[in-house]
Amino acid sequence: MNVAKSYSAQLSGLNSEIITIEVDISNGLHSFSIVGLGDRSIEEAKDRIGAAIKNSGFVSPKQKNQKVIISLAPAHIRKEGPSFDLGMAMAYLLASEEIHYEPENKIFLGELSLEGKVRKITGILPILCQIKSYGFSETYIPKENSDEASLAKNLKIYPVHSLSEIIDHFKGIKILQPLEHRDSTNTPIINNQFNMSIVKGNKTAKRGLEIAAAGAHNVLLYGPPGTGKTLLAQCFSSILPDLSYEDSIEVTGIHSISNTLHQGFIQRPPFRSPHHTASYPSIVGGGSFPKPGEITLAHRGVLFLDEFPEFDSTVIEALRQPLEDGRITISRAKGVITFPAQCILIASMNPCPCGNNKDRGCKCSIKLIEKYQIKISGPVADRIDIWLNVDKIDYKRLGCATSQEEDSKKIRERVEKARLIQLDRFIKKNINKKFNSEINVSHIEELIDIKSVARELLINSSERLNLSGRAFHRILKVARTIADLEKSIEICSEHILEAIQYRTKILI
Repeated sequence: MNVAKSYSAQLSGLNSEIITIEVDISNGLHSFSIVGLGDRSIEEAKDRIGAAIKNSGFVSPKQKNQKVIISLAPAHIRKEGPSFDLGMAMAYLLASEEIHYEPENKIFLGELSLEGKVRKITGILPILCQIKSYGFSETYIPKENSDEASLAKNLKIYPVHSLSEIIDHFKGIKILQPLEHRDSTNTPIINNQFNMSIVKGNKTAKRGLEIAAAGAHNVLLYGPPGTGKTLLAQCFSSILPDLSYEDSIEVTGIHSISNTLHQGFIQRPPFRSPHHTASYPSIVGGGSFPKPGEITLAHRGVLFLDEFPEFDSTVIEALRQPLEDGRITISRAKGVITFPAQCILIASMNPCPCGNNKDRGCKCSIKLIEKYQIKISGPVADRIDIWLNVDKIDYKRLGCATSQEEDSKKIRERVEKARLIQLDRFIKKNINKKFNSEINVSHIEELIDIKSVARELLINSSERLNLSGRAFHRILKVARTIADLEKSIEICSEHILEAIQYRTKILI
């Protein structure tokens, strides 16, 4: 009889791949097959497509004496999920001459129910943001994905409720209206439950977290239980600025892929706090078809690892690459996928396994304490810029009825100003970076102005402390952030001294 085609798409990591759906119908005894390296859900699509077509007013392909072959190309790429249902149904109806339309420049995305409804799919936003570059100008998506899809630009997007709606659209019976694009939703809601004003005392820790927020530096909070480490980490997100539109699109897409998107548009930095019993794949990402882990879900936000040494050693060591490069590469037999992981690590730990220090009656032996602390290896420790001792509690402030603490909004305003200074510096040098923590070794001399006295102080201090080259450069980056908070063009001695103070990580 006839051959017809339509187009759909899927994600490989965060990159979209166009899938060409070809349908061949010929005379003969009934058979219906789908080829092209599909998974189980695609194999089961034959029954969904047949029932959906029948319940949309046409004869089911299973009720005809004909041979139907559906090919998903390219054949060497593994296809996963039910999002090709709509494209396969449209290609079949075109091949059987039930409907007529021009398939070029059109993408069909959606799962079909047995009654012909088009069901919601995951990961639609990254696909829509990329298919324009492949030359497509129209896409047909499930109506339930409308809120998320409306963020995509320069594309005609038609939300549909059922297969019959698309058919009526192409027949001219009832023309669908394209989705209106929106840049953002309402003003982002900041969770005031965790505001820095509720943290009484801990002035040094708050200062360290402000520096970390301004320059996107990694932090480790250490001290006995009950001193406020977890509360400080939870309040940290409240001093981070809102995400830019581009970052919001990226973060929303990541959470859409992972089916963790509980709102249409993520405008605030995400905060992820996995339990220390979490497995390696859940933190790093993985699976037969690699999916993002917690470190990717925290992209452009915060990854809080409470009880840091209690995490599995393989998980802790796996943080080396993302903390250095801002991305995580997952290698499997079926391919290699790289996910973004540009997040701020906030880790916390106790001084020893029992949780107390010597002043609080610790009974742990030196050997036991060393075994506990050595789980934070040298390479991982080098990648943590700021070490904050959260120990002493100011009981006078804790018992004060009226709050005398600074509000998160004021701290956030200073952080925003410091970030703008950093961004302006990068733009002037034509460097595609945002934060001081991202400065490469090759750009340090170009981007960091330091007084000769301060440089000499840093060199002498590094020799005495026997710091690694990475730690030396990270002190410079932290000092640069401190100078930016004070709107200082050059790094002075006091900036270096404060940055060195945050490198002290002797816990015993």
